[in-house]
Amino acid sequence: MIFMISQTPAAPVVRKEEYAVVLDYLPSGKAGEARREPVAQVLGNTYFTLLEIVSKPGIKMDAGQKVYIGKGVRDLVDHIKGRVLFNDLTNSGQRACEDEVRKVVMTREAEFIGFLNRAGALNIRVHTLELLPSIGKKHLQAILAAREEKPFTDFADVHARVSSIGRVEDIFVQRILQELRGNEKYYLFAKAPSREFERY
Repeated sequence: MIFMISQTPAAPVVRKEEYAVVLDYLPSGKAGEARREPVAQVLGNTYFTLLEIVSKPGIKMDAGQKVYIGKGVRDLVDHIKGRVLFNDLTNSGQRACEDEVRKVVMTREAEFIGFLNRAGALNIRVHTLELLPSIGKKHLQAILAAREEKPFTDFADVHARVSSIGRVEDIFVQRILQELRGNEKYYLFAKAPSREFERY
C-alpha cells in the first residue's frame, strides 16, 4: 500500500478497493428506503473506504466476512450502491468498524512502521507525524531521534524505545477513525469521505 496525504476536497485520483470486510448486514435494507434489497455495509481493506453493497439473490453475508468487490467476477456481490459516511453506518456497523480497522492495522504492521520511519515534514511548521493523535513536538522529537539512531522494526520496538507515546498501534487506529468521520483537513490513510452519497 502507498500511504497518501490528501487535502479535502480529495484529489481526483480514483482509488478502488479489491476486498472489503462486512461490518453489518441488513437483509431487507435500511428502514425508510423505497427499494427493499439486502444491503451490507463494508470497509475496504486497502483505503478504508466505507461502502454499501447489495448481495446476490440468495446470498447472506455475516459481519466479519471478507468479500471481493473488485472489477472481476464477484461471487457474492451483485453491485456496489456507493460510498457512505461513518455516521451512515448502523450502530453495529460503527462498533465493528473500529474492530476491523484495528485488525487491518495489526495485519499490515510493516506498512505502518514504514510510514513511521519515512514520514517527513508536511510544511515548514508541521511534521506529518504531528497529525497523529497525541503526537506533539516533544513526542515528535523523541520519535525522530529514535528512528535516526535505528529504524523501527515493529510496534513493540516503537513502544520499547519511545514508551512515552503509549501503544503506537492505538494511535494509528484513532487517526484512521478520525479520517473516516470526515472532519480532517489531511487524509493520511483513508480516502477523503464523500460529503453525500456517492456512486462508486
